[in-house]
Amino acid sequence: AIRRLARRGGVKRISGLIYEETRGVVTYTEHAKRKTVTSLDVVYALKRQGRT
Repeated sequence: AIRRLARRGGVKRISGLIYEETRGVVTYTEHAKRKTVTSLDVVYALKRQGRT
């Protein structure tokens, strides 16, 4: 499903590390009862993983 989302967004190749990060982002989006991933979802998910 993550690969399908990326393809829809125009991504051709996907790093293996992306999957875990994307799961965190989707968790934030689903919790907010939204279907659109926002940039803040990404920021919060990465911050939670200690990446920024």
